[in-house]
Amino acid sequence: MTDILILQERIKNSILVGESDFREFKSALEGRPDNKKPRLAKKICEDIAEALVAFANTDGGEIIIGVEDDTTITGVPHSEDDIEMMLNSPKTHVYEGQELPMVYKLKATIDGKVILFFQVDKGSSEIYQLRNGRVMRRNEKRQTVPANVKKLQFDQQEIKSREYDRQFVDGATVADLDMPLIQSLADSYLKGYTVERYLQHLGLAQYASNGLRLTRAAVLLFAKDIQRWHPRCQVRFVKIAGTELLSGEKYNVISDEFVQGNIYELVLKSWESIRPYLAYRTEFGTNAQFEQKFIYPEDACKEAILNAIAHRDYAAEGRGIEVHIFNDRMEIKSPGALLSTINIQDLEALDNRHDSRNAKIAYILKVNKMMREMGEGMKRIFTLMQQNKLQKPKLYSNTVWFNVTLFNKSEMALS
Repeated sequence: MTDILILQERIKNSILVGESDFREFKSALEGRPDNKKPRLAKKICEDIAEALVAFANTDGGEIIIGVEDDTTITGVPHSEDDIEMMLNSPKTHVYEGQELPMVYKLKATIDGKVILFFQVDKGSSEIYQLRNGRVMRRNEKRQTVPANVKKLQFDQQEIKSREYDRQFVDGATVADLDMPLIQSLADSYLKGYTVERYLQHLGLAQYASNGLRLTRAAVLLFAKDIQRWHPRCQVRFVKIAGTELLSGEKYNVISDEFVQGNIYELVLKSWESIRPYLAYRTEFGTNAQFEQKFIYPEDACKEAILNAIAHRDYAAEGRGIEVHIFNDRMEIKSPGALLSTINIQDLEALDNRHDSRNAKIAYILKVNKMMREMGEGMKRIFTLMQQNKLQKPKLYSNTVWFNVTLFNKSEMALS
């Protein structure tokens, strides 16, 4: 048990890493640099509640009171009564009848200074509101902003899919994971971290009386034998002759292959597997020479598949991701309906709006730079297609799938 991550150390390391999409620092002081004084406890309570509600409505996160934006620890020099009021703010400053999915709310001493640490999970069953009814979310600029969310309750399948990656897996141990891969990621994140500490720090594991318990996110991301834990952690590539899939005597599938593995393997294998299907055309380039060009922008295809892997409904264990390649288009089909907090029009607006079904998985991919800013993926796909003078992508969602269709015809060819 010598490798148990002490919470105080975990908080200190969070401060060292700095602010991110999932972490915010707030000073407990105000005034000129040479004349700082404690901020009103009431205002700090409002800051805490706003941040936690926004995190719970987005992808989860943490706020630390008593730390400046530059990671300087200045502490919380307030009375015990004020501190108690702040610690209670996740309850007193949230809409009556709601209870935030809190992980931690506590006082700690770091480098001789008192700080307050709050961590909240992503909400899975409802949208959270402040005491006055306002709904807050995090945006791509790491800001807490108001939101207008009309539907406040999710259906049972959506609840199940939102909770899936944070559930613990019975029987899974660290030995079932790709240890060298995790260690390399741990070394890049914070030098000296062991695999166990890294998994705990990022919320992928938790120590219990019988040892380290792994979440489904940890297993999906890093399992050595993914089929043991999820039978459809895979991407299927189907090449079809023509513009529609036929059956019977007219069955027109040219090839039907799939790749599988943990999420890290799946991303890399899928990127390699998609290249042969992109094909290319010969164009007379600006340098007066013939050039070979893909008929689809490679990065747009990569982004679409990465989004499918990161955001698919893993609770739908009987289905995998499917990529159908027709003569005129490519359809990337991801298991699971679009989340109820976002719609097709939101995505087509290209304003970086997002909501991650698999908050833990998306967080790890973002921390390790496999994904960019949250919500940027769809904007990047549309931009790349436009830059290549291709038809605007088509988005579609029903109760079973979310589809992204990329066309290889230009807008001019359609007119």
